[in-house]
Amino acid sequence: MQTIYRFSAPGRTEISGNHTDHQHGCVLAAAVNMQTTAEVTLRDDECIRVASEGYAPVEIRLDDLSIHEDEKNTTAAIVRGVAAAFQQRGCELRGFDASVRSTVLPGSGLSSSAAFEVLIGTILNELFFDRKLTAVEIAQIGQYAENVYFGKPSGLMDQTASSVGGLVFIDFADPQTPLVERVEFDFAHCGYTPCILDSGADHADLTDEYAAIPQEMRSVARCFGKEVLREVNEAEFYAQLKQVREQTGDRAVLRAMHFFDENRRVLEQVQALKNGDFEGFLAGVRASGRSSWMLLQNIIPLGSTAHQQMALAQALAKSCWTAAAPAACTAAASRARSSPSCRMRCSGSSAAGRRPYWARAVATCSPSARPAARVWRNAYAKSGTRGHGPRKDPADPGCLPLLPRRVFRPGRRVHRP
Repeated sequence: MQTIYRFSAPGRTEISGNHTDHQHGCVLAAAVNMQTTAEVTLRDDECIRVASEGYAPVEIRLDDLSIHEDEKNTTAAIVRGVAAAFQQRGCELRGFDASVRSTVLPGSGLSSSAAFEVLIGTILNELFFDRKLTAVEIAQIGQYAENVYFGKPSGLMDQTASSVGGLVFIDFADPQTPLVERVEFDFAHCGYTPCILDSGADHADLTDEYAAIPQEMRSVARCFGKEVLREVNEAEFYAQLKQVREQTGDRAVLRAMHFFDENRRVLEQVQALKNGDFEGFLAGVRASGRSSWMLLQNIIPLGSTAHQQMALAQALAKSCWTAAAPAACTAAASRARSSPSCRMRCSGSSAAGRRPYWARAVATCSPSARPAARVWRNAYAKSGTRGHGPRKDPADPGCLPLLPRRVFRPGRRVHRP
């Protein structure tokens, strides 16, 4: 009987540190309880075949791992790029079939591509490389595949958050050896449940707009003879603001201002959590959301007037949400990351006199978070709506907090944080 191997990798949400990773900045991110899974069986040839639910299967051959320009922006490019990186490290690869399913929908803002990259990297590391690579090295291979083979100039935050798992602080001052630190904090102890709101936006076709952000930030850095903004002295930047505006334009300057503020804000938020100052942490989350809108300008696609879902979700969340649900929703709402999940009506005893706010939300919680999570369960039960995606009671102990990467082997389960 053929052995079946099972693997999974989670999506991620960014708490703070929006577009700082590619400038060697700091990030606070977390894995979430939506994931990409695979059932794998080995083959006797040199073909990797990946069949993702809802998509046409892709195949690559291990005797051709060169870059294919006609594969840019495709799943095949990612698989080929990850396999190539392992082969360059001396890994003797074999063919396999992978049946993939995901609750991290593409374009949702929860890094479905990074979860897929980490998934493929984990498969190769576990089955063919004797687990020689660390979680960070698997993340770096995922970034390599996305940058070089897929054609998207992403930073390393998405892959690292998915690969390492949990709530993590990441300092990319040295991208080859980033500092990764788990941040242990019990949100439920403060009466909060982290949530993700579905704005209805889709960034799947916004690669060019995404690419413009690191390009413009680097253009500012080059004004000072540097490659990334982490190397630029902030005081010197403001002292030469007039010249920088003339050379790069105002949007690039505003985005550089966002980087300096956001990088400092991440450090302040991590320290606030360590000190138990949750209100200080939340203030940082809200400030990060405002900066992403006003300075970074990645909330509304360029020229879009009829469809501004992210902006609308933030505005509605600010005006309606605070009194309509647990206070942690304010933190999540300030970023309004989209996510597939069940539709809930957030109406509680504190919502008297307020309009109910409709949202799709998912709680990342632990058994200790049951009192707060139960509000969401009850809100869903009262709504009488039919959900989209997994129907998991957030109070269920099986709903893991900030889900770690999980690897399944035949006959046993191994948790690898």
